[in-house]
Amino acid sequence: MTSTPPFPDDTAVAPAPANQPRVETHGIDVIPDAERHGRARDLFLLWCAPNISYLAFVVGAALVLMGLELWQAVAVALAGTLFAIVTGIVAVPGPASGTPSQVTTRAMYGVRGNRVAIAVNGWFVSVCYIAINWAAAAAVGYALLQHFGLAVNIPVKLVVISVIATATVTVAIFGQGMISRLYPLLSLVLGVVFVVAAGFIVAHADLGFAQPTPLRGFDLWIAIFGGVTLVAASPLSYTISSDFARYLPADTNPLSVAVATAVGSALPGFLLVSTGALAATAVDMSDPQKGITSLLPSWLIPIFLTAVIISTVCNNALTSYSAGLALQSVGVRTTRARAVAATGVIAALLTLYALLVSDFLGAVSSALSMLVVLVGPIMAVYVADILIRRNRYDGMALSDESHRSAFWYTGGVNVAGAVSVLAAAGLALLASHTVEFSGPIATALGGIDLSLPVGMIVAAGLYLLLTHLIYGLPGRRATAKEATR
Repeated sequence: MTSTPPFPDDTAVAPAPANQPRVETHGIDVIPDAERHGRARDLFLLWCAPNISYLAFVVGAALVLMGLELWQAVAVALAGTLFAIVTGIVAVPGPASGTPSQVTTRAMYGVRGNRVAIAVNGWFVSVCYIAINWAAAAAVGYALLQHFGLAVNIPVKLVVISVIATATVTVAIFGQGMISRLYPLLSLVLGVVFVVAAGFIVAHADLGFAQPTPLRGFDLWIAIFGGVTLVAASPLSYTISSDFARYLPADTNPLSVAVATAVGSALPGFLLVSTGALAATAVDMSDPQKGITSLLPSWLIPIFLTAVIISTVCNNALTSYSAGLALQSVGVRTTRARAVAATGVIAALLTLYALLVSDFLGAVSSALSMLVVLVGPIMAVYVADILIRRNRYDGMALSDESHRSAFWYTGGVNVAGAVSVLAAAGLALLASHTVEFSGPIATALGGIDLSLPVGMIVAAGLYLLLTHLIYGLPGRRATAKEATR
């Protein structure tokens, strides 16, 4: 069997990442059993830190600005964050295979097809999220400097973006060791700051808030489906969750991995989205940063703004880490660290462009909603594959890129996976409704955005059907084939 040729940083003996703060030397190779450690519950705090997010406030405020009542906005927040269950499920192949998600998905798309899928979803989408988050953090950084009386001009803006980007990329380059040691502490610190801030916001909130003109009929359903899609965009973007579970022992309970990942992602997300909705009942949140800080005492403002920036670094460091693995997976011959650095430079350039967008709230909402058209079907296929294979993934077999690979399929492409995602994404686009675009299905329904359910249901159903028709039962077939190697 011909295994994936190791990248330069994959040939060294890697220290256990949780024990020494050194640059991680593993890339997309299989993590040896001797270097596996930790417990599933460790994933809870690891996922809390990146999800204690300023954008959650923005999304929560958007729900009320869309016309939803407070209780409706909270219900939508709950429905959207429940998609973190999917984030948890796609984390379970990590311990089973010892490989990152960018390698595991060869089972869904084939050796060659996966390169295209990862180039788009694993790298390009990651860069988009990094840029959006950095744009938000930079705006907060400007506000922090202005709070201390400093003028913010173009050179200062460039410095702020550079500092935030450098901090993010540094964490991502050091990798799993720094992440696993730093994030639990940051989760606790950020949690305290955001809970205190939320307390002041709730104190000012109008719990009896009612929209001047309540939404009814189609208008209400437009807001509900659009809101769920907006909230769900965040958990559905984490197709990378197994990247941070692959260092766990192979016999780690899959249910424990899924629950710890899902709850760590969903709990802070739901609380902060709901808090953003509460803030919108008290002040004008069309400018979220000004709106939120107007509800806080002056002594808390710089602490809160600093926490927002740190939380963004936490979020983007995970995304940057996985984007580096994505570049390696598509065949770029470089080290993981260099791949992360290159991704950071490109994302920083996109951030500068994003900061030129005048309607930041609308830009964020539209970007996240449109990305669901793609990530929804991808997540659905991922979950379907895990279920039909019963999480039986062989890391060495997945690393085989030869024509004899168990995952070569048809000319290197899993036709079932490719067709399912493309067809579902196309239908989801037709059923989507955002500020910039409304598909014919959404238009026919009066503007109701059904891109999320259409994309995920069609993708999962079509994948199961085509897999059965073209390749038979993959769980039994792949397992049997790997057993003969």
